[in-house]
Amino acid sequence: MATRRTTKKPNVSKEELLGYYRDMLLIRRFEEKAGQLYGMGLIGGFCHLYIGQEAVVVGLEAAAEEGDKRITSYRDHGHMLACGMDPKGVMAELTGREGGYSKGKGGSMHMFSKEKHFYGGHGIVGAQVPLGAGLAFADKYLENGRVTFTYFGDGAANQGQVYETYNMAQLWDLPVIFVIENNQYAMGTSVARSTKSPSLWERGAAYGIAGEEVDGMDVLAVKAASEKAVAHCRAGNGPYILEVKTYRYRGHSMSDPAKYRTREEVQKMREERDAIEHVRQLLLSGKHATEDELKAIDKEIKDIVNEAAEFSKESPEPALEELWTDIYAETAPQNA
Repeated sequence: MATRRTTKKPNVSKEELLGYYRDMLLIRRFEEKAGQLYGMGLIGGFCHLYIGQEAVVVGLEAAAEEGDKRITSYRDHGHMLACGMDPKGVMAELTGREGGYSKGKGGSMHMFSKEKHFYGGHGIVGAQVPLGAGLAFADKYLENGRVTFTYFGDGAANQGQVYETYNMAQLWDLPVIFVIENNQYAMGTSVARSTKSPSLWERGAAYGIAGEEVDGMDVLAVKAASEKAVAHCRAGNGPYILEVKTYRYRGHSMSDPAKYRTREEVQKMREERDAIEHVRQLLLSGKHATEDELKAIDKEIKDIVNEAAEFSKESPEPALEELWTDIYAETAPQNA
């Protein structure tokens, strides 16, 4: 088994670092705008924001290749944006409009993109884990060299179906990376109060699954660990577990006042550990970008997000007839 944080950070180019900065900033600004629209009553139902966790999915996507798959839980907007899904389509789905990825019928938790190999947002805690193993089983069967990123949180890590899936994945040497996004509070209960063993990735040892713990507030550390995990899976060595230690700044969902932690704790994380600010300082200290250049990027990102918000307001609501579409597949797919 791998030991925690053994992976060295990669050397990255100026362009790569700027790319990670832009991708994380897009997620941050998009989620801030989604929070505003929710407050205005334009987004209904549940809405789980990814603010604070941006380095996790951006670092993992940096190691992905065309055709690799990803599946996650209900905190999914960041994953969609990181794999290249259109912010307009994502925001329109949040507002329940026809221009959304699920034609306004899925909402925040149920979006999919066949083109980007994004297999959802899933509302049932832990349910996406066996589904992710199923995607990886298809890839192994087809011998196409693809890898599946299966995301779940520290709360879902106590679900029995997770361990049933671990067993099958290792038994069949499936090319799946189990990504535990440990934001420390699940739906509102700290890991210290809910979990006797503080190291979640080490539970894979019972099945012989390799893994490691990663600093989820450092996009370069996540990228390095992801490259290692991807190489392990592509080589036919079976699954890999990455426990990515991260932190969400907002409540579990927009309806959560987050009274189970102090404002001082959240503020300390923002000031000392923010993943976007970390990359910003690397760009400035390395003279890869100036303050004015970074401000220009921020303006560009805000324009993209504002455009997505306007599109989500102007797109029409789905017709009533849409209730009867996309219920069953007309033909069974013969290949992935």
